[in-house]
Amino acid sequence: MTDGAIRAHRDGIVTACSIVANGAAFDDAIEKLRGVPSLEAGVHLTLVEEKPLTCIRFPRKYTSFVPLYLARVISIGAIERELRAQIEKVLATGLRVTHLNGHQHLHVLPRIFEVVKKLASEYLIDYVRIVNEGAGVVRASGAPLGGGTPEARTTPARRVAMSALSFLGRRARAGGRGRPPLHNDRTIGVAEAGRLRDVIALFDRVTEGVTELVTHPGVAVRGYDHWDYDWDDETRALCDPRLRGELAKRGIELVAPSVIRSGQ
Repeated sequence: MTDGAIRAHRDGIVTACSIVANGAAFDDAIEKLRGVPSLEAGVHLTLVEEKPLTCIRFPRKYTSFVPLYLARVISIGAIERELRAQIEKVLATGLRVTHLNGHQHLHVLPRIFEVVKKLASEYLIDYVRIVNEGAGVVRASGAPLGGGTPEARTTPARRVAMSALSFLGRRARAGGRGRPPLHNDRTIGVAEAGRLRDVIALFDRVTEGVTELVTHPGVAVRGYDHWDYDWDDETRALCDPRLRGELAKRGIELVAPSVIRSGQ
């Protein structure tokens, strides 16, 4: 995915990318990102689908992880040790880490988010993403509402998941308002994950404050076919030459996480 992120940064509007510390392409990603210092790096905290760095074993799928976690079968202490190891692995490369977010957005779960905030403060990482797509991104039938896009059409189960994530994100943000780490006010693009083709349509959902565009640019590779994501199409969408003009016309400032952190 690193190649897509770099292209979408150089030719498009991507300002930051997030590294999977326990991913198979970690070393390759670090080497490439060192050559693009203007593309800010963060840690994509990953508790499922990749092998943990610590000796703990987590369920591979989030659909198994979440119920076991909520039942307190999975120790919050084990989660903290794993997330700490992931952050430290990225920091050990010498790259500046400006932000944190989570694979499958599991970092916004109760108690896990408290751990993430604690680690962010400890390692001086002042920006953590929360998910808040806002009410009414899609109708119950799956047809897009105003400001939505056809790519957001999804299953009832995914719509329930999106609503739950947004609720957890809003609650997490309210609990830490005004104190580091800082959070975005809302997200756009999460509902369109892997199917984003019209970025301009998303700009209609940008409101006052900090809106994070969550995207998945990449180059299709073996091993990730099960995601059924159009990595290449998303990269092309983010490189649309009209985007910067549309941002300027709407008075939307394009910034990176470190700028949000410093309050500039």
